Amino acid sequence: MPKLKNKKGVSKRFKVSKKGKIVYTPSGKSHLLSSKDPERLRRLRRKQAVKNKKYRKYLKRMLPYR
Repeated sequence: MPKLKNKKGVSKRFKVSKKGKIVYTPSGKSHLLSSKDPERLRRLRRKQAVKNKKYRKYLKRMLPYR
């Protein structure tokens, strides 16, 4: 059976942590930062995990060897 290819766009945006969680960097930190609250910007610095179970399963299928 041939090797499965991963979806390149998904592999650039999402990573699988050591515990198997799918982690991503939230959007909204590239421009217009002066109008955004400092607390919000600090929150955007942290990585976030995908919480939706159905969406997690969908993403894991797109990242076969991760």
